[in-house]
Amino acid sequence: MQRSSPIMSEVIGHALVRGLVSWWQMVYFGAIVLVVALSPSTYSRARRVKTSHGIYASTWQVLPWFTALAALLSLVLIRVVVVTALSYGLSQYALEMVVRVLVLELIPLSAALFVALRAGLSFGTGASSLSTPAPLNRPRGPILNPRGLGAIDLAHLRDELVPRVLADTFAVATLAMLSSVIALVLAYLSVYGLSPWGLAGYTRTVGRVFDLTVTLGIVLKTALFGLAVAVVPLAAGLQAAQQASASHSMQPGAVRLFLVLLLIEAGSLAVKYI
Repeated sequence: MQRSSPIMSEVIGHALVRGLVSWWQMVYFGAIVLVVALSPSTYSRARRVKTSHGIYASTWQVLPWFTALAALLSLVLIRVVVVTALSYGLSQYALEMVVRVLVLELIPLSAALFVALRAGLSFGTGASSLSTPAPLNRPRGPILNPRGLGAIDLAHLRDELVPRVLADTFAVATLAMLSSVIALVLAYLSVYGLSPWGLAGYTRTVGRVFDLTVTLGIVLKTALFGLAVAVVPLAAGLQAAQQASASHSMQPGAVRLFLVLLLIEAGSLAVKYI
């Protein structure tokens, strides 16, 4: 029993160190991607075309049926909230509750989860190729992580990763924005119907919710959701490729992505309501 205790402590210590190193590698990798994405030299004509193709595949192809599904779920939730508020005599708070819960919290998170489940969880796809040697006729610019993430071809990074990051971030922002607009329209129709006389009170209620701080907060949160969906799976796939364990990369990468989304959402709630 006395011998097993130091061994257990050593195992836990190694696991903790590996976890911290893995998170550091993800942050390091995300910083590289962000710097490359903000570099004007990244946006050559060929890369802009590839980015537009990625935006079409990740956003436009799924936009109709995702918005239809989001509208259906929003309508159900709106009816539940409105009917419940009316039954308790709290109808004056129903619209504000719908806007705060549905538009500010649920829709951005659902858009991020949808993009993640559709495209972001393919950890091994495309990530392992980032650490492969470049062709002979192509200049190589290695970026070496001191913690062992490996050398990444900078040109390959610009060609393969940045278009995907931009496409996934754009997809999250577009799906969240369009679904929010549809939810706001459905909320008005559920309460006032087709009558235009409730428009003044409705806009005042929505305006009280969307002040400058809340608007900037939801924009920042949606952008962070998009970056997390795009960067975290690729970082996990690259780490799995370096460790030659791509077959076991699905679960830890998925857990890490959902944990990052949860931390962003919790931080947003803490800033707004605490």
